[in-house]
Amino acid sequence: MPSAQEELVFAPLGGLGEIGMNAALYGFGAPGKRKYILVDCGVAFAHADMPGVDLILPDPAFIEKNRKDLLGLIVTHAHEDHVGAIGALWPRLLCPVYATPFAAGLLQTRRLAEPGAPDVPLKTVQQGERLKLGPFEVEFVAMSHSIPEACLLAIRTPVGTIVHSGDWKLDETPGLGRPTDIARLKEIGEEGVLALISDSTNILREGESPSEAQVAEILREKIGAAQGRVLVTTFASNIARLKAVCLAAQEAGRQVVLAGRAMERSLAVARDCGYLDGMPETLPLDAFARLPAKKVLVLATGSQGEARAAMSRIIRGEHAVKLSPNDLAIFSSRTIPGNEREVGAIVNALILEGVDVITSQDALVHCSGHPRRGEVEQLYQWLRPRIAIPAHGEALHLRVHAAFARQIGVKHVLTARNGDMIALGPDEPGHLPGIAHGKLYRDGEVILSEADECFRQRHRLAAAGIVSIAFALSAKGDVVGTPDVVSFGLPQKGVDGRPLDEVIDRALFDTLDSLPKAKKRDPDVTCNAVEKSVRAAVAAVWGKKPHVHVLAIEV
Repeated sequence: MPSAQEELVFAPLGGLGEIGMNAALYGFGAPGKRKYILVDCGVAFAHADMPGVDLILPDPAFIEKNRKDLLGLIVTHAHEDHVGAIGALWPRLLCPVYATPFAAGLLQTRRLAEPGAPDVPLKTVQQGERLKLGPFEVEFVAMSHSIPEACLLAIRTPVGTIVHSGDWKLDETPGLGRPTDIARLKEIGEEGVLALISDSTNILREGESPSEAQVAEILREKIGAAQGRVLVTTFASNIARLKAVCLAAQEAGRQVVLAGRAMERSLAVARDCGYLDGMPETLPLDAFARLPAKKVLVLATGSQGEARAAMSRIIRGEHAVKLSPNDLAIFSSRTIPGNEREVGAIVNALILEGVDVITSQDALVHCSGHPRRGEVEQLYQWLRPRIAIPAHGEALHLRVHAAFARQIGVKHVLTARNGDMIALGPDEPGHLPGIAHGKLYRDGEVILSEADECFRQRHRLAAAGIVSIAFALSAKGDVVGTPDVVSFGLPQKGVDGRPLDEVIDRALFDTLDSLPKAKKRDPDVTCNAVEKSVRAAVAAVWGKKPHVHVLAIEV
């Protein structure tokens, strides 16, 4: 039996309040003596209002301080929003990482294959296996999702069982891999479940999600009826979808050309894991040019409008794949919130070229890997948890999920956000003092705090540009030579029609001429005067104040 001071706690570092960046801590023990496991360590994707940011990562500061008590990092599945931060953050955690063979393989070929990636100790576990880590015993229960080998975690502790759902859905025909193990879920429910921490992504939608088998049938029909070239773009990790497209192409007498390294990597890992038996071989990109239009199907990355992926490069004319009027492009994907503008630009560009476009708004060419409300209700009925904590969603998703859990009779429903610490047992559940949390930004190869000054500066530059001025001053306060002026991001002319470079020059020289020599002997005073004068002069004819950088060199 646990001592009176020992507690079971849940502390999310990411994924509660946003889509993505999933990372959840579970701890057991007395305060200061707890042992922890971390479930997932994923990324969120930056939006257009984050200039220069590539990825967003959860801040592991709290568990980094307690890493001697971190027993392991457990991966529910291999999507980037669950594993994408492992390579960058593992050196701050230094713990074993447990994942199924497919998740481990994809992690090794993607994030852990990047230059400078750490040598992470990956340990593989199978669906259905149990793992003992200190006071925790973790069972990996097979769940359907849009990637192979997704797992729900049944985490047994001295005070009860926590169920961490991961991403899941109910799909009896998932295309490949094991369907959701409903029999095992019912057995776990019979054993007794203290708390369920579950996916909220599709809680706003009634009913149940369509099956991958239904999507495969529609894709087969659309591809079979096409007269010109066919291009299908989808998530590279959705192996069932890729396999369905390849089989549909084979039936239509088409050969499949891959456009995108992410798909090549995903299919290679899936083949190693035995998931592609019976699937025709794909061809490299250089085969596209020599295949007749009616004999080719292109599988392309970039369904979310990523600037460097195949779809964006195709519409910019920077890719070997060229489409013509009456060719067919199928977006077998959903648009992740925040990517609407980028995806819309690709769809519109294809339409303007005369390409026929089919999206999930037109036909069932995509289905979600997340549960709708009917499926969520089924999970609650099987598990009958005493406590429910909605996870994996924005504030609206979490609120609606909490109301739904109360409606169906869960005794204790707690809402949590990143940085909260929730006591789950042995006493009544409730909030404890919060923990350090936040976001880190991956900026090129550097990991920065979201509060770093460079991001505020970039926003200023994006809004009003920069003027850079350099000149030389003698010890007597004379300007030596001709000042050098360069501007970026400014319009050519002001509201009065004057060229802005003339406005800048006039303000610069008027200031230098009017300053007494005694002041010009001080470079800092001179720079400040020029900066204020140029900024004010530009603002008077533009209506915006640029960032002005002035450098005075003493000669």
